[in-house]
Amino acid sequence: MSNTYRTFFGLSQEAFPAHIDINDILITPEVQGVKKRFDYAVRLGCSTVITGDVGSGKSTALRYAASKLHSSEYKVFYITASSGSILELYRQIIEELGIERSSNSRALMMSIIKNEIREFVLGKKIKTVLIIDEASLLRMEVFAELHTLVQFEKDSKTWFPVILAGQPTLVDKLQYRTSIPFASRIVAKSHLEGLDMDGMKSYLAHHLKLCGVDTNLFSDQSITAIHQGSGGLLRKANNLARGSLIAAAAEQSMTVSAEHVRIASSEIF
Repeated sequence: MSNTYRTFFGLSQEAFPAHIDINDILITPEVQGVKKRFDYAVRLGCSTVITGDVGSGKSTALRYAASKLHSSEYKVFYITASSGSILELYRQIIEELGIERSSNSRALMMSIIKNEIREFVLGKKIKTVLIIDEASLLRMEVFAELHTLVQFEKDSKTWFPVILAGQPTLVDKLQYRTSIPFASRIVAKSHLEGLDMDGMKSYLAHHLKLCGVDTNLFSDQSITAIHQGSGGLLRKANNLARGSLIAAAAEQSMTVSAEHVRIASSEIF
């Protein structure tokens, strides 16, 4: 798609991007809720779960919460889950730790991870946090063993809090009997819903302001159309909003209409 719409509307950057700077995130009550639970779990050395539909802003809320941990006090390890075995998870963690893996032994990899965490906590005096995004992809066998990853000093030390984020099915997996040892360590849960109509209006205005535009380019009807078409989910709202701006610019219209949103919706899933 042409970026001439930016010139037409006087936008200083690409509108509604997939990635947004931490300082530019709109701090909604939902984002604040994630941060509060994140901070609570990390403070206790326990775990928290963040769920939401695809595109609801889970990863963005996580980035915001994690960014508030001071780098001189905390080391955050971030991995994106796969549907592989527990060995694959260990490999991902070892790679994130920056360690060269020399074995495929489950026990040895576990020992390597734990020794590194001990070095951070006891040697470097730095607290550690593990974030597993897309955790709903994890196999049941991984949940069955995940609790062993956070056990230190006969399970008396809470040195490695784990933050799980994923689709709502993540909660279902944690309710299986084999998941109970890890699930019992979860002290808080957050679920991100789609924005309501007022939230969507604020969200669109916020992103236009990030592009240097203080005037509202979206008609009330187009905001309603974006809200309904996206279900309040941010990723789809971004695509509809940007696409409708492109459609409006193609017609030399300074106001986005519901029809422009309809045109945009024909290009996305």
